[in-house]
Amino acid sequence: EGWTVCGDAHDGQDAIGKATQLHPDIIVLDLAMPQMNGLQAARAISRQNPELPMLLLTVQQVSKELTNEALHAGFKGAISKSTGSEVVKAIEVLLQRQNFFQPVRSDVFAW
Repeated sequence: EGWTVCGDAHDGQDAIGKATQLHPDIIVLDLAMPQMNGLQAARAISRQNPELPMLLLTVQQVSKELTNEALHAGFKGAISKSTGSEVVKAIEVLLQRQNFFQPVRSDVFAW
């Protein structure tokens, strides 16, 4: 079964409007967006539709702090853009109404 992209947004405010207008099965938001970041947009979308699965994409590594922020904003998953094919897996998991948060790497050290 394939997916259909029903819309794309230019910024967080646009994403809120599209979520209301298009009634998607899932929303994928970038953390870094103009005018309103992904966390802010997710909070607004989640107030309107708390059951809607949302996936946070970021260029950052997904830390414990970011995972907590994402959960509080209404995200059901978070993943780094650098993981490539894992993004597809994350979307599939969220569509099954399960959470998918990229594991925090314990082998990253600051010297």
